[in-house]
Amino acid sequence: MSYSINFRRKVICTMEEEGLSIRETVKQFRIGSASLSRWINQIEPKASTTRQ
Repeated sequence: MSYSINFRRKVICTMEEEGLSIRETVKQFRIGSASLSRWINQIEPKASTTRQ
């Protein structure tokens, strides 16, 4: 599932403002810990490539 940039930013801002751990944040927003870890390192999704 692909999440919007706005949602990703909201999750990270909430995590920082409330001082939540990754575990607490994923439980609150019902997302995967791998997804959140990836968003922290790179919030913008990678550009998709087209096959030829």
